[in-house]
Amino acid sequence: MADALSWVVAQLLQGFVDLFTALANPMAWLNWANDPESVIRFIYYGASKELLFVVIDLFLVLTVIGLIHRPFMWRTVRIIEGFSNGVGRFFAWAGLIMVLQQVMIVFLQRIFRVSEISIGPFGMVFTKDLSWFGEELKLYNAMIVALVAAYTFVQGGHVRVDLVYARVSFRVKKVIDMFGSLFFIMPSMLLIWLFGWFFMWRNLVTPKFSASASLESMMRKAPFLKENIELIGFSPNGFNAYFLFKVLLISFAFMMILQGIAFFYRSLLEFIEGKGSENKYLDRDSLNDETAEAAAAIH
Repeated sequence: MADALSWVVAQLLQGFVDLFTALANPMAWLNWANDPESVIRFIYYGASKELLFVVIDLFLVLTVIGLIHRPFMWRTVRIIEGFSNGVGRFFAWAGLIMVLQQVMIVFLQRIFRVSEISIGPFGMVFTKDLSWFGEELKLYNAMIVALVAAYTFVQGGHVRVDLVYARVSFRVKKVIDMFGSLFFIMPSMLLIWLFGWFFMWRNLVTPKFSASASLESMMRKAPFLKENIELIGFSPNGFNAYFLFKVLLISFAFMMILQGIAFFYRSLLEFIEGKGSENKYLDRDSLNDETAEAAAAIH
């Protein structure tokens, strides 16, 4: 037990060193145009133990500062929730685009017997088969799932099973929320990030790297590194930009990790300040009076 604790402490201290080293030498991992080794460092450290402890260190530092100066923690919550709301509200329009595109495909295919669509101003024409646009609808659906999940969390829209939550006191609820953030939301999203990171890069560059590869073994492949975005579809003329789904998976994990931090901070602040601070600064969408009355009439 003592060995494990000393190892964790050593890794936390090393995390500060790694963070300072990365910030002091940005070209070691951002000089993609001229140095393939910097790309490999970015890929390796993007889902590494070192990055994990850097994130934990930053979380601990922000938490300590927030406990000393609570307005700072509230501002952190508002920034993260504002980011989640902004991204979610924007990409929620993908649902409307998905419906309109589906209607357009049906009309063009069944009524006008068109086989392909050409889009593009100023002579830059993008032409694809109707089946390509039909399969592209999956991308809009994935955008809604991946990029609107954090927004839905802020809005309280996710389904939750309540066995004891509604029957306990306010502060016990906050303890449950903090426990859920630390031991369910953030760990599960970190796992998705760690596995999805290499899953994404395997579709963007060659040679392909595995999550278990060491930095040394990856560096030996630096001379052979090149961009290789896989554009393979499931049908001959179907949608072929499936690498975007891998990018969305990483985006989903990133946004939900941030939202897990914001939810933990909000629960902690509400626990400290009491019931009077419940939903403080919470920006939730609300129906206007006429819409609310119509919805109530329907129900």
